[in-house]
Formats: sequence, C-alpha cells, structure tokens
Amino acid sequence: MPSEAPGGLAVAWPFGPSVRAHMSTRAGGASTGPYAGLNLGAHVGDDAAAVQLNRQRWAASMQATPVWLQQVHGTMVVDAVDVVEGRAGPADAVFSTQPGLACTVLVADCLPVLMADAQGRCVAAAHAGWRGLAAGVLENTLTAVCGASGASTGEVTAWLGPCIGPRSFEVGDDVSDAFGAQGAPYFRAHRRRDGSPAWLADLPGLARMRLAAAGVARIEGGQWCTVEDADRFFSYRRDGVTGRLAASIARV
Repeated sequence: MPSEAPGGLAVAWPFGPSVRAHMSTRAGGASTGPYAGLNLGAHVGDDAAAVQLNRQRWAASMQATPVWLQQVHGTMVVDAVDVVEGRAGPADAVFSTQPGLACTVLVADCLPVLMADAQGRCVAAAHAGWRGLAAGVLENTLTAVCGASGASTGEVTAWLGPCIGPRSFEVGDDVSDAFGAQGAPYFRAHRRRDGSPAWLADLPGLARMRLAAAGVARIEGGQWCTVEDADRFFSYRRDGVTGRLAASIARV
C-alpha cells in the first residue's frame, strides 16, 4: 500500500495565507485496481478502508476538515456549517466563512471551480458538469460568496481545475442547445466514430464565459484534461469504473 503523502496540482491562490486551496491527483493514495492512487470518492465501489485512509491524508494535506457533499448535477449551494451539522441536503456547491472547514467537490471529468473574495472572507467550491453549468451553479455559487463576504463579483477570483478537455468532450445537440447562441463559440462540429454528427464542447471555455458574464474578472486554471492524462487523473468518460478527484478550499 503506498505510503507517500498525497500529491496534487499547485493552486496559486493570489490572496496570501488566509486561503488554502488544493486539487488532488491520483498520486499518494492507498487505493488499488481501477481506483489506484488517491481515490477520494466513497460511492464508487472502492474499498471503504482505503477511501477512509485517503480522506484522512487529504484532510492532513489541507490542514482543515473537508466538507463532503452529496452531488447530484444540480445548482444547489449550501453553507459548510449546515453540511457538518446535518442540515443540508444534496448540493453541488458549498461555501464557508468559517476557518478550518474545507469546501470540497469530487470530480472525474466534470469541472471543479474554486472561488474566494479578495479579502479571503468567504471561500467556495462548485461541481460543474454541463447540466449544472447550463442551469446556473456557478452564478449561484458566486451569489453565495458575495452575499456572505460583502464583496462585489469583480472582487471574486475563480480557479478552474482539471476536467474533460475540448478535444475529448463529445456531446450531442442537447448539450449545445442548453447553452444557446451565447455558447456557440465553445462547440466545434465533429463526427463520431460511426460517422454520426456530434459536437466537441469546451467545458472550461463555457465556464469562463458564464463567470465573465456574471462579473468575475480574474479566472485562473482550466488547462488540464482528465481524459488525456491517465497517469494523473481519474476519468469516468475514459475508464467507466474509476476513482474521484477532489478540489478543496478553506479559510485558515
């Protein structure tokens, strides 16, 4: 069983030591088989003891308590304190003004988005698959951050983590239609292997579009493809049975 500390992507958060943000990779975990590495998903069929150890290691790396959600590809945003105290139901985004609680989302091709206001008064994490993104999960998260911190949207920074990239995200008309004319530049006409028409969608590009339209001026990250980098990332689209990555952010 590997014993090294969890690895992860560097998240260069611009607002100093008041905010800590981490993004996991497969490195440093106890899971084996299709979940090999740091699988942080407790709902995907992995050995429960391995997942528990992985989550303990992740909490140690964050130096905070991860707040795990029951994600449903929706738009609900909840307060981390309500999750910890059992008052929150299923949600796809979480915010916190409480130091020591790490807002966390799990992904394996969907886009994780971390946010914080310029003073580090409120942090948030959002799980943005195409359904949640089209329905407004990022705008709802931004509203929660601004409401809790008193910041304007222009004072919020967003960081986009690894997700399925624009060379791999093959979708149908239902996805392109969900974003309307505004989203058209982020879809490229494509043929499936059987010759049928499809689109290649740029999920990070769509997120940047939605965030910019909502007033966010500083948007970082978004350059990693989970499908193309099997050594570092879990990908449901690529593998089917696989683990989950975590994106976490906390006030410290």
